[in-house]
Amino acid sequence: MSEDNYTTSFTVDKSPEEVFDAINDVRAWWTGKIEGDTDELGAEFTYSYETLHVSTQKLTEFIPGKKVVWHVVDANISFVKDTTEWKGTDIVFDISEKEGKTELRFTHLGLKPQIECYDSCSDAWGYYINGSLRNFIEKGKA
Repeated sequence: MSEDNYTTSFTVDKSPEEVFDAINDVRAWWTGKIEGDTDELGAEFTYSYETLHVSTQKLTEFIPGKKVVWHVVDANISFVKDTTEWKGTDIVFDISEKEGKTELRFTHLGLKPQIECYDSCSDAWGYYINGSLRNFIEKGKA
């Protein structure tokens, strides 16, 4: 993975399977409206937040306790000139064991500093991954 894609990671005192299950309970940690299945290979779901963001993700990798990949098949982000900046990108959740704990490494392939939504989108991902998802994994509540 290229170093200029947005990436962040954290380690928790939970099993890889618990982290995997939390990631796939998308409605529990990602605010907005989510339509469709989020927990099986090949499933597609649409995420929308007001009129600012609508995107459709397809689960292209789904390896229990190890990895989840969402391919963004369509996107409309209304606050940037190129409203399709996310289209064709991949959202990757890599799960690994590290010294008796579980590390989650999140990467949005294609979310690079050169694109207009990078600052806003990376800030939002930071909030959702390091805040909401991490709290959901550790405490059962986002």
